[in-house]
Amino acid sequence: MEKEIPDQLSTLGHPQRLAIFQLLMRRYPDRVPAGEIASALCVKSSTMSTYLSALTRDQLVDQQRAGTSLLYSINMTTVQRLFGYLFSDCCRGRPDICMPFSTGTTPMSDRKYNVLFICVGNSARSIFAESILRKAAGDRFEAYSAGTRPGSQLNPFAVQVLHDKGHDVSVLHSKGASEFSRPDAPHFDFVFTVCDQAANEECPAWEGQPVSGHWGMSDPVKVEGSNAEKALAFQQAYGALKHRIDAFVALPIDTLNRIALQQAVDDIGRISPETLA
Repeated sequence: MEKEIPDQLSTLGHPQRLAIFQLLMRRYPDRVPAGEIASALCVKSSTMSTYLSALTRDQLVDQQRAGTSLLYSINMTTVQRLFGYLFSDCCRGRPDICMPFSTGTTPMSDRKYNVLFICVGNSARSIFAESILRKAAGDRFEAYSAGTRPGSQLNPFAVQVLHDKGHDVSVLHSKGASEFSRPDAPHFDFVFTVCDQAANEECPAWEGQPVSGHWGMSDPVKVEGSNAEKALAFQQAYGALKHRIDAFVALPIDTLNRIALQQAVDDIGRISPETLA
């Protein structure tokens, strides 16, 4: 332990290795291809290989082969041990100093919660999630959505699905994530990324440290074929998100502490979208 911790901290002291670590933490529990990480961070493949080798060597990251691809994910056991050491040894277990935003042992209050869903374009998946949550539990949640690089209009297939499902589409429009980091923006209790590309990006630092989750799923916009095939992809995306949001709405939020709630949110994200659609 005495040697491992300094080595791990030294590895994370490099800006690019730290950026990889942060990306994989945002994507946890996903396993992410090396090429996707390199593309997201604009790092050459050969350089990325060196950085990932260092993170793997110090057991901060796990490597797994899938066919011809190498997939990487956070080694949460090691990370928890590292953070635990810093908290218990360096901070002497004082949450007022080292974890001022932690509410791990206190249940969240019984009130209306603000939830933000983030994607890249804010034209389909995040719009679906916003609409589904608003319709399913508008008395308990205020639902919002945004894009890291929003387009100018909603996808017409997505709008048609929402219309067919009885959602009010008149209140929907594409919005940028930066819109919700202004001083007058809502305070968010939950922030979810619903596409991998958005989770790869560094989003604004949300005030108050909301519970966050990554519920990544395939982009129906990228499906090629006939209009019927495209429409089916959007229907499946809607169905997968609805199952996840139904599971989220069913959580006894006001009785769970932050740690238990984060675990429940992560568990929902681990369910394969293909089994939900």
